[in-house]
Amino acid sequence: MQKLHCESVDRLFQTILSLQSLEECYAYFEDLCTIKELQDMAQRLDTAILLSEGESYQRIAQKVKVSTATIGRVSKCLNYGKGGYRAAIEKLNAKEETL
Repeated sequence: MQKLHCESVDRLFQTILSLQSLEECYAYFEDLCTIKELQDMAQRLDTAILLSEGESYQRIAQKVKVSTATIGRVSKCLNYGKGGYRAAIEKLNAKEETL
């Protein structure tokens, strides 16, 4: 398996950081990913948000339409990962509070 930290991934992340609107994000990600990949990523984020709010696996599975295995993987990342989900959720919550 290729290392995650490399010039190619850095370039990908730099292009993502350069996007300035939802419209730009939709255009870029619709070219970059399949619809299924985008839906899967969105479901993982929804799962992480609900887990951080204390929602049960059963309720998340029903609400988000993901397997308990997916919920378990997201939970593991949320609790033992690099903090990416938590940071993103905090920023999302802070942005929603200003609206």
